[in-house]
Amino acid sequence: MRIAVQAADLDAKRVDGTRTYIRELLRRFGNIDSEDTFFVCHKSEFNPELAPPEFPNYEFLTLPGDRLWMQTAFAQALYHIRPDRVFIPVQAAPVATPEGIEIIATVHDLAFRFFPKTFPVAARAKLNLLLGVLMSKATRIIAVSESTKTDILHFFPQVSESKIYVIHHGVNAGFFSDRPDDAFRDMILSRHGLVPDSYVLYVGAIQPRKNLIRLVGAFEKAKKRNPEMKLAIVGEKAWLSDDIVARIDRSGDAGDVIRVGQVPMNELPVWYQNARLFVFPSLYEGFGLPVLESFAAGTPVLTGNVSSLPEVGGDAALYADPYLEDDIAEKLALLWENALLRGELRQKGLERVKMFSWERCAEKTLDCIRG
Repeated sequence: MRIAVQAADLDAKRVDGTRTYIRELLRRFGNIDSEDTFFVCHKSEFNPELAPPEFPNYEFLTLPGDRLWMQTAFAQALYHIRPDRVFIPVQAAPVATPEGIEIIATVHDLAFRFFPKTFPVAARAKLNLLLGVLMSKATRIIAVSESTKTDILHFFPQVSESKIYVIHHGVNAGFFSDRPDDAFRDMILSRHGLVPDSYVLYVGAIQPRKNLIRLVGAFEKAKKRNPEMKLAIVGEKAWLSDDIVARIDRSGDAGDVIRVGQVPMNELPVWYQNARLFVFPSLYEGFGLPVLESFAAGTPVLTGNVSSLPEVGGDAALYADPYLEDDIAEKLALLWENALLRGELRQKGLERVKMFSWERCAEKTLDCIRG
């Protein structure tokens, strides 16, 4: 079988959950399936942190193009490749495709439908258009959680439920649990005036849906009870981040809100492992990969009781209503102060994370692609 894979996101500079998903699948497809041929299509050069490995049955195709790349260069390549299957690991599809091929695409979340004002107008219009094309063209749809499947059926009731396959993400548990040497740890933390166990950690983009304005307000309230508490925000500014940055800057505790920015992948385990707790009060997630990363690192988690987050976290996380700043603050203070609770959640998280693996995700995804 000839399988074309749309892998243009692996050229991007920023590493996020969707790009991690694509990278981890391509790290495994070639090992699991040595008989089929995979045509891995992208635009220019892979980000070294996202680059897939080479397998004998991988053919890498560089297809230069502009912003309409999927509708032009990638779509044209399909007429040349003539694959049996097209796997699109993002929620979009080309309008024009050769007859007789099957398209399998992944829907990660429908945040732009639930929270349209948290997306730029042009981006929202593009997302709506491409998702509509996907729904009409895809033979099978992968949803990354039961929550996302429910959202698809809510907004697209015409789609048959039998067409949607729920396949959870995995996590590289060993990567996040392996402890680097103390010198490397201290070098990273000392850049920001931190030591182990001295901070609450957030990992993710700085954008409205992540609920950082309420998080900063909750942090200020929790810090009144625990003056030593600091908040480290690991992640870069994304769209509509100006109000969030302004809120941090005018905080009376701005000096203890450390904006770390984007970090190399090899530094990320240090941030997770040495936080007293991890906080992820997002208003909506299709999956919520940072929750699993924190579990693997052995760090207790406080997250929102919405969308897919309870599905991923199970009984291994502490939950707050992300719309109630006071609830986030109360839970932050509770988890910061209560070592017994942190230990209990740490153990539950280490067990919970065993339920999720990229190997299982890749195997189920290949089964779905093959049909």
